[in-house]
Amino acid sequence: MGDVINLRQARKARDRRVAEQAAAEARALHGRTKAQRKLEKAEAEKLARAVDQSKLERPDT
Repeated sequence: MGDVINLRQARKARDRRVAEQAAAEARALHGRTKAQRKLEKAEAEKLARAVDQSKLERPDT
């Protein structure tokens, strides 16, 4: 026979894991220095420019 578990405690433990995971994602997204945010923005803009420059234009048909 299996072990007896307290469902209330299991739900609370599950909720804590989910909340911790969400907090870790938020820390990764928002927990950066101003220099890091500025660098990431510059990299994204550079990538967008490179993609736009490499697009081929088709004449209207």
